[in-house]
Amino acid sequence: MKQIPVIAGAWAVLVLGISPLGARLQTKTDTSAKSWIVKSNRYTALLIELDKKYSPEYGSSQGLAAYDTQISVPTLENEMAQRKDEEQLLNRYIASLSTEKDMAVAQDLNILISHLKLGFRQQDFQRKRQVPFLNAASGIYGGLEILLDAQTADARRSAAVVRMRKYAGMEKGYRPFCTILRERTEQQIAGKDMIYPSAQQMEVELSRNESIVNGIAELCKKYKLSGWEEPYQKLKAQTAAYDSWLRQNVLSKARKDFRLPPEEYALALEDYGVDIPPADLAVMAHAAFTSIQNEMQPIAEKIAGQRHLPSADYRAVIAELKKEQVHGDSIIPLYERHLKDIEGIIRKEQLVTLPGRPAIIRLATAAETSRSPAPHMVPPPFLNNTGQRGVFVLPLNMPAAPGEKETSKYDDFTFDAASWTIIAHEARPGHELQFDKMVEEGVSQARSLYAFNSTNAEGWGLYAEYITRPFMPLEGQLVSLDYRLLRAARAFLDPEIQAGKVTQQQALDILMKDVVQSKAFAQQEVERYSLKMPGQANSYFYGFTKMIALRKDTEAALGAKFNALRFHDFILSQGLLPPALIRDAVMKEFIPTEKAK
Repeated sequence: MKQIPVIAGAWAVLVLGISPLGARLQTKTDTSAKSWIVKSNRYTALLIELDKKYSPEYGSSQGLAAYDTQISVPTLENEMAQRKDEEQLLNRYIASLSTEKDMAVAQDLNILISHLKLGFRQQDFQRKRQVPFLNAASGIYGGLEILLDAQTADARRSAAVVRMRKYAGMEKGYRPFCTILRERTEQQIAGKDMIYPSAQQMEVELSRNESIVNGIAELCKKYKLSGWEEPYQKLKAQTAAYDSWLRQNVLSKARKDFRLPPEEYALALEDYGVDIPPADLAVMAHAAFTSIQNEMQPIAEKIAGQRHLPSADYRAVIAELKKEQVHGDSIIPLYERHLKDIEGIIRKEQLVTLPGRPAIIRLATAAETSRSPAPHMVPPPFLNNTGQRGVFVLPLNMPAAPGEKETSKYDDFTFDAASWTIIAHEARPGHELQFDKMVEEGVSQARSLYAFNSTNAEGWGLYAEYITRPFMPLEGQLVSLDYRLLRAARAFLDPEIQAGKVTQQQALDILMKDVVQSKAFAQQEVERYSLKMPGQANSYFYGFTKMIALRKDTEAALGAKFNALRFHDFILSQGLLPPALIRDAVMKEFIPTEKAK
């Protein structure tokens, strides 16, 4: 079972039973596909089959109804069986690589080999050193949400009840999911010199599980399922009992220091695609942070002059813009309106080729918001897509945390000036086009599934903001730069928090004061660096720097022949490749082709 990007560490995937975001993006293969793609996909299909075998929820996420009533069974025996199967497949890939003559297929074999080897190293560290925090509530919700979705066919939704019964241990041959997770945790507790999870991480996640479990009932009612009440009540009791057991047996011994062991942090960075020392990245990010602030100030002064504001400091100007909040039914129309504005910019400025169909935007549910309280793009199934599309989700209904004042609510996404850059990043020309291009144009499955990491995905997302920003209104430009400032802050706060150079409170102060985030959003960010997925936040800034460097080198090579639209279309046509492979493709294919025109 593979991890998904919102949770750090492969232990979490035992709960979720879903493949990584990249692994959800399988591209079509038809008679028009290049011969090397057909050959490459035959290799990749072997790994896909293993993922579906051990993670049936992944098969469901790809639109394969045959998997809808099956569930992951994350016992140690199954984990060892999967490892044996993957090791055999790795040896097969290595043998094929030694005789493969096609350079593109050989590149894809290396992608598959690297994916498996990194997974083995992560798994070895976890087995030898870690007592995991396996969150049953979140995992069960994820397995059911796949089926209880607006774009899932009506006929498939009833399978969620069967899946619930199996999670609850009510079907013959199945034991409660929570029981299995407890056994896996107990097996690790029995090891020597084991590293326990962070107490702070556990407390934060456990505090949100009630909302997540309630969200299951809300989905069942929304889609008018029948027979769900009994398994739901059992699951509700089982997850509550399991959480109580975790508090007594794991949380009571959990680490007071939230920081990851250095070996684990290094593995996380590698998994997210950051291949330079974090201290070096922090130096680059500090310099960029100051540079971006200097770029923001003149724009803030113009806005202050036009609006007759009392202060022209960029912090004060953004605070004023944040007062222009939209609420309730006005939120989606605002985003839809500015999506059309940005599409007009893209066409006029010839930034990238747009598809003919519209993008989809919706608000998140309370349970979705508890699991992922920031705007994000949810990709569609690509293995057996019957018309589903990616969805831009806005979790804007996040209330103040329990015990917090109403002033602690998020105000970061629901004002006009912010909507511009969020749309550019998550929808167009950002992530939505990344995913759609892979479906519409077709790339090898190795490149769309297993080459994925946060650096190549988020690097494009931030670059999409960059190419759109000059054409936004001044207010949109200022907040777009503020979001770039946030990405620079992440790239030094994350490693410095992990190194003990910066405290969580100091990071919170920087984010609230200099990046002008709400307390709720800043707290979410600090949790991200220290608890949820240390290392991932670095990937935005790092991927962006790689994209900017590649564009500059391409412009230098082509001179007057450089065409931004063709450059961007080419980048997107390559799938979710890491920066080194994208650069290789641009230098060996795009630049020679453009020079020949």
